Amino acid sequence: MTKEFMFSMLVLLLGVTGIFVSRKNIIAMLISIELMLLAANFNFVVAAQYVDDSVGFVFSMVTLTVAGVEAALGLSILIVYYRLRGIITTSFMSALKG
Repeated sequence: MTKEFMFSMLVLLLGVTGIFVSRKNIIAMLISIELMLLAANFNFVVAAQYVDDSVGFVFSMVTLTVAGVEAALGLSILIVYYRLRGIITTSFMSALKG
């Protein structure tokens, strides 16, 4: 069980590192956020299997649904922004402030 939690921590740290390393590339930031959500889901599944309870599996499915919606909305906003501006770096995102 410790190996699984260590793997989850490694994936979480990889996602956090990806956020800080790729601050200019929004698609890489979205992928890093998805990695962090995947690590949390893996923790839920491992903990649910350890305690022999199905609540962790159900919560993991809910979190996966939220992650899918987040990815779809994020990519659709990026596509619309790219069609309007022609560039999708974070330095030009001040136009989204309202």
